[in-house]
Amino acid sequence: MTLIRRSLDFLYAASGVLAALCLIAILGLIVAQMVARWTGEIFPGAANYAGYAMAAASFLAFANALNHSAHIRVSILLNAVQSGPKRLLEIWCFGLGALIAWYFTYYAYWFVYWSWKFNEISQAQDAIKLWIPQSVMVVGGAILAIALTDNLLSVLFRGHHRMTRASLDENMAE
Repeated sequence: MTLIRRSLDFLYAASGVLAALCLIAILGLIVAQMVARWTGEIFPGAANYAGYAMAAASFLAFANALNHSAHIRVSILLNAVQSGPKRLLEIWCFGLGALIAWYFTYYAYWFVYWSWKFNEISQAQDAIKLWIPQSVMVVGGAILAIALTDNLLSVLFRGHHRMTRASLDENMAE
């Protein structure tokens, strides 16, 4: 069981690192586009690539953000109720969230599949095959679905979720 736990924690951390790398790629693309503009050159598709990297960063960061309590969560109600109803509410929230995330991932997969099947390409200057940037959406959605399911199972079998407080929140409270 500890191998599964370590593997899941590694998956969540790795997706967070990849999201951070996407943000660095956005910075690099913007700087490269600025330099190209200053030198009179053209960097075709730079804005599109930055957009793809932003979408990738968002989807890849979801699971890591969830496990560090960085998502917006209405905890006023959860903190106001006693432990019994609180556990039921958390089961309902994580269950519904996991169901929606798996539903999204399933249909996102088919969306990417048909983009690949029809060989769709971007209408912009980059003319990239759209299934390539779209596939990151499926991967990020699946990792989020796994994280929500992981937290649901933790609430069901251990009585508490696996989300930890973000260190920024702890520093701000002092």
